[in-house]
Amino acid sequence: MALVLSEGRRLYRDLPWRNTYDAYLVLCSEVMLQQTQVQRVLGYWERWIEVFPTIDALALASTADVLDVWQGLGYHRRALALKRTAEECSGRFEGRIPNEYRVLLTLPGVGPTTAAGVCVFAWGQAQPYLETNVRTVFIHHFFKDCDKVKDSEIIPLLMATCDPVDPRGWYYALLDYGSHLKSVIPNPSRRSSHYSKQSAFEGSVRQKRALLLREVLSGHGSTEELLDTLNQFELQAKRAVVSIQDVEKILLALAGEGFIVTAGEGRWAITK
Repeated sequence: MALVLSEGRRLYRDLPWRNTYDAYLVLCSEVMLQQTQVQRVLGYWERWIEVFPTIDALALASTADVLDVWQGLGYHRRALALKRTAEECSGRFEGRIPNEYRVLLTLPGVGPTTAAGVCVFAWGQAQPYLETNVRTVFIHHFFKDCDKVKDSEIIPLLMATCDPVDPRGWYYALLDYGSHLKSVIPNPSRRSSHYSKQSAFEGSVRQKRALLLREVLSGHGSTEELLDTLNQFELQAKRAVVSIQDVEKILLALAGEGFIVTAGEGRWAITK
């Protein structure tokens, strides 16, 4: 514990979302940091809270505006889930973020790590906040010769060491120390049973989804227009063109997830 706190002080990162106890702002940072590096999130978080400074502001925003501000951050489902959470909190909790872990878990897109993060960093509660940098520290120090380490093995150690007086400071120290460890030794979190290598973005369906969604946001809404734009992009990248059936499959998937709707005559529009 002394080592973590000492290293945490030495390596402390003064990130903007660490200077607030506002549960909404903490929630936004936690959702953005899912599967995304800190450096990429920095500018987006600040822009997001300029446009949507409160949970009610986000609840009232159009889906198009939400996706437009999110553009470039990837994994657009997170933006949609965050908006739905805002709508639910605005309606069910009078514009407040719940301060109970179990209730937070009932909100769209809020899993155990996000719920714990809000409880720890906004409410000062000692919850099991277990993400990749935290895993790194515990696997490095307690599971040196082990592979496929389960979270269920780490959580008891996590809760035994968590500072009940200042859980927020304790987790900041773990996060910064864990981030540093990954830069100087082979990443210990790869020995977690929950570790999975992120698939390549270039040429993936994820990339095609992002491009098509961006085009619909820009007003280029017909299936034929979208097919043409996507194939120009694929040819420039020296990849094979896609069929109209492939495009339609992606568009229908986006519609099923609530991003877009049919607008008649083979056109698509962002969900209102």
